[in-house]
Amino acid sequence: MAQGSNFVDYVKVCCRSGHGGAGSAHLHRDKTTAKGGPDGGDGGRGGHIILKGSTNHWTLLHLKYRKHIIAADGERGGSALKSGATGKDEILEVPLGTIAKNAETGEVLFEITEEGETKILTPGGKGGLGNWHFKTPTQQTPRYSQPGIPGKEEWMILELKVLADVGLVGFPNAGKSTLLSVVSAAKPEIADYPFTTIVPNLGIVSYRDSKSFVMADIPGIIEGASEGKGLGYRFLRHIERNSVLLFMVPVDTDRTISEEYDILLRELTAYNPELVDKPRLLAVTKADMLDEQLEEEMKAQIPQDIPYLFISSVTGKNIQQLKDAIYKQIVG
Repeated sequence: MAQGSNFVDYVKVCCRSGHGGAGSAHLHRDKTTAKGGPDGGDGGRGGHIILKGSTNHWTLLHLKYRKHIIAADGERGGSALKSGATGKDEILEVPLGTIAKNAETGEVLFEITEEGETKILTPGGKGGLGNWHFKTPTQQTPRYSQPGIPGKEEWMILELKVLADVGLVGFPNAGKSTLLSVVSAAKPEIADYPFTTIVPNLGIVSYRDSKSFVMADIPGIIEGASEGKGLGYRFLRHIERNSVLLFMVPVDTDRTISEEYDILLRELTAYNPELVDKPRLLAVTKADMLDEQLEEEMKAQIPQDIPYLFISSVTGKNIQQLKDAIYKQIVG
């Protein structure tokens, strides 16, 4: 996934669907018929604005500068019961995990989660009925028809929540990007300073028997992230879509392992209490810095309510065992 400004997970757009075409009030006339009956056709439907799921897109970057989305109007009906053409729909391809909201009310309208899935964001106006619909025994030549229904104009918010099987949760410099680079082909930026990762990164992790799962490196959380501090708050919503949460705490933390884990868990709970119901694992990272005696001593700091492993992305220690534990959680 692209870094920096190429990662766009929020756009606000003005959507204007097409107006429905007016029905026709035509009366049939030809060289043999001087006073024929009504034969006005119906107006065409106005164009919809539609969202379509696409695995070709990872972000909403392609919509960042499209502030106005306008669908075509339907055409008016014609004679001889000819219906007007339907206005061309405006189809917006979006990455999987995109949520559509009404910008004024904040109401969540729907979400796109599958390749090729389509949903109408803003419906086009219905076309008007032609005058032949209004013919009755007492009024055989109605000279009126329905106008088309206007389309809608409304501001919408498109918000991306990354879809992944496992999300990496930890403070900056916990080793999340390094782990992702080791177990997948993803190439996140890695450096020895906080907030190297400023956007989520996705990687496909190969597993046994040609199986695989998707891992997401979420930007580092800091204490107070749920209150809007730091980069983590902006990306906490991406954790909501992960099936399994892998908490990562380095052995060189200034706190105890249990204290750091508890802070991370509190930030997630404050943001969305439902996150605590997700399956959780704990990876104690940078274990290459420990000898066997220190590792045994540190086990006393680990919470008892979560499965854990000491791992090292540098030496490969317990990496395969970690993948086994993650896959077991994913498949339930």
